[in-house]
Amino acid sequence: MKTSNESGVGNAINRVEGHLKVMGKAKYASEFPVPNKVYGQGINSTIAKGEIIGIDTSAAEKVKGVLKIITYKNAEKLKGYDQEMPFISTDTIAPVLQSNQVHYFGEYVGFVVAETFEQAQYAARLVKFEYKEDPKPTINFDKSRNKAFKPSEKSDYSRGDFKKGMSEADEVVTQTYNTPIEHHHPMELHATIASWNNGKVLVYASQQIVEDASIAISGTFQIPNEDVRVIAAFVGGGFGSKLNLDRHVIMALMASKMIGKPVQATVTRHQMFTNTNMRQQNEQIMSIGAKRDGTLTALSHETLSHTSIKEIFQEPCGMVSKMLYNVPNNLVTARLMPMNLQAPFAMRAPGEATGSFALESAMDEMAWKLKMDPVEFRIKNDTQHDLHANKPFSSRLLVECLRIGADKFGWENRKPEPGTNKNGNWLIGYGVSAASRNSPYKKTYAKVILKLEKDKVNVTIQMDATDIGTGSYTIIAQTASEYLRIPIEQITVELGDSDFPPTPGSGGSWGAASFCNGVQSACENAVSKLKKNRNIKNSEEVALADLLKRNQLTSFEAEGMAEPSDAFSKHSVFSFGANFAEVWVDKDTGMYKIKRMVNVASAGKILNPKTAYGQIIGGITMGAGMVIAEQSKIEPNFGNFITRSFADYHVPVNLDMANVDVIFLPEEDKIANKMGIKGIGELGITSVAASIANAIFNATGKRMRDLPITPEKLIEAGLEPGVKI
Repeated sequence: MKTSNESGVGNAINRVEGHLKVMGKAKYASEFPVPNKVYGQGINSTIAKGEIIGIDTSAAEKVKGVLKIITYKNAEKLKGYDQEMPFISTDTIAPVLQSNQVHYFGEYVGFVVAETFEQAQYAARLVKFEYKEDPKPTINFDKSRNKAFKPSEKSDYSRGDFKKGMSEADEVVTQTYNTPIEHHHPMELHATIASWNNGKVLVYASQQIVEDASIAISGTFQIPNEDVRVIAAFVGGGFGSKLNLDRHVIMALMASKMIGKPVQATVTRHQMFTNTNMRQQNEQIMSIGAKRDGTLTALSHETLSHTSIKEIFQEPCGMVSKMLYNVPNNLVTARLMPMNLQAPFAMRAPGEATGSFALESAMDEMAWKLKMDPVEFRIKNDTQHDLHANKPFSSRLLVECLRIGADKFGWENRKPEPGTNKNGNWLIGYGVSAASRNSPYKKTYAKVILKLEKDKVNVTIQMDATDIGTGSYTIIAQTASEYLRIPIEQITVELGDSDFPPTPGSGGSWGAASFCNGVQSACENAVSKLKKNRNIKNSEEVALADLLKRNQLTSFEAEGMAEPSDAFSKHSVFSFGANFAEVWVDKDTGMYKIKRMVNVASAGKILNPKTAYGQIIGGITMGAGMVIAEQSKIEPNFGNFITRSFADYHVPVNLDMANVDVIFLPEEDKIANKMGIKGIGELGITSVAASIANAIFNATGKRMRDLPITPEKLIEAGLEPGVKI
């Protein structure tokens, strides 16, 4: 891909903040030079369920530099939940250290503050807790089934008559697909520098949504929201783990209030497994009915998962099964089991990443039963109407994604019979999957500041949006360049400060569309007001510097707001895509390698092909990780995670990945928003796992329904009925 130095949207320019990052000048949460700061370290419980009956802090208190040890005995009283087991969201309060009860292994039970980081860590290990342990914590997925409950009325969905639809089918597939617990592991650890000064709160924190973080802080401490300022200028990755406020921030603020100094707290890599949420384990039962000609008659998607015993989060695995195909009879259900584990929360493409593995694997199984080409089977059941929402799609190019991807990939060379494409000891398989991801668009504000200096206008854009490594700084600068008609070198973007105009923050694939439309509005307002002041027609082209001169101004500010239109609410707005994978499997060892991948994305206007390409590559890598290795294992007796570092929680590396081609279809969906932008950050991971699993079947004749797919599982698995190798 060629990098362009041109201004404006649609060009593959380098990241405008890239030089700051490579020079170490980009300030992340724990890197701000805050005077007189001290250091805090959280202490984790060593039981999964029970209560604290004794605490000995004497040894820790003798450590040089220790300033405070906080436990439930001396912690400030915080706001608690108004109901038992509430649904958690991005602005939910985060009470901590409020009782002697322990609900899961690793729960925070104390916080040590010292003059140095090393002193705090050392002293934390010296605090001794005595527990009355409950010998029967709920930590076993299979043994917890009798506790399953329906989280809400919206957890179940149906249309038509599923049983009738299945009875009308000529072929039926009913299978169970399992995805394990996974953990987000952004490069930057969760961290904060928290200050409490006379009721005013200033927090530097690694958060994806600064506005919601400030709401959570004010709600937890019961202080006015206007007294809370959250700054997240740069965020070193999130993947959903930094959407909501985690409790290290609250403990640091509590400690700052007690000792009168700023407190820095960093979550360790081990604590990332117990204190920063995770993706749930999901058991998904798929049932599909179809006519011999490939017409779907019925589809059900039933998910069993878990939540904590204090809070509810439901990963919407069945979302994609409600709308992707033209199936008249549809049933989607979800059940949760309360367990002595921390609350799960959103991880990249929550629901779609895991749900699409089940759906697109089952679709492949049905195509095999019908002896249909898997691409043609999907195309036959395409729809331009969202049957779930009962709305037309604003645009839907899924068929085009499948057709173009098949052509680029060389799908015509696929051999339908498993095990017939060989190269020495290698069995070669081709797999395909369709992808979709909701493209939200949320109300967003932005401010533009113009300064005329020696015939040149320098522009500053301010908004509380965040850049989690996805390129927000760059596409915002490109948008301002486009609508102010000035070079991108004259634009400065300031983000991640809750004092700036509010945005929905980064997450859920709504960032690019929301941020850039907000910036467009602010820029257009600035130009329009300057023209109106001098009775200049909006259609007349006038350079920005000349506009300021005609107004006899050297500086000018304007704000703008963008929000969904009526047309948006009347349509279903999604991005679509297709994944193709070529996998080679060693027939003797079960070792496999992903040789080639093709991803086709229909995601509206691509603001910057370079950063968009990076998003897709990142998503594909995470999707491959779901298949290759990623899983968090629970010790069955004590409830702690056996996988608690990168030594035992494995993620893909360069050698694991294939040659990847990414194709963006030209599309500008003006119903989605004025600029025609759709989400892309989560589309890239959706259904990648299924394309690889389907390729493994085409290579070996073995259906792999439990992730991750390890060589051991492949060797032990039997051939599917009808496969002749």
